[in-house]
Parts: sequence; structure tokens; C-alpha cells
Amino acid sequence: MKKGIHPEYKEVVFMDTSSDYKFLTKSTMSSKETIKWEDGNEYPLIKVEVSSASHPFYTGKKIFLDTAGRVEKFNRRYKKKD
Repeated sequence: MKKGIHPEYKEVVFMDTSSDYKFLTKSTMSSKETIKWEDGNEYPLIKVEVSSASHPFYTGKKIFLDTAGRVEKFNRRYKKKD
């Protein structure tokens, strides 16, 4: 393998912003934000909007989304012009 072309693979903390769920894993992602983990070490913090703690498929909770507004906006934008 060539040296210097691969990203650094290190431990990072992912935080689900919608449920405040955090987990430590390894990743090539980096961040300027850091967080102190339960073991006393500081790790880069990556914020995500959805994880298994907040996704309806994994939690079994249904979340109502305003799809009607999105559909109307789509139809207005891409309406066929005669």
C-alpha cells in the first residue's frame, strides 16, 4: 500500500442530536469539536441527526412529517407548463 494516501483511522464519538445518544467508535471522520468520554479521554465529536436511538425503524415510534407541504412545493416547482 502507498504511504500517505489513506485517511487517519481513529476513535471518535458520534452524538445523535435528536436524542442526545452518544457512542464511541472508530472512523476516518474528523471534527474540531471534542468531547470528554466516560473513560476520561477526549475524542473528536461528530454530530448526526439520526441514529438507531432516534430512527423510527429501530425505535418503533412513528414520527409525523409534514409531507403535504413538501409535495405541494415540489408540484409548484416542477409543474408541467402547457
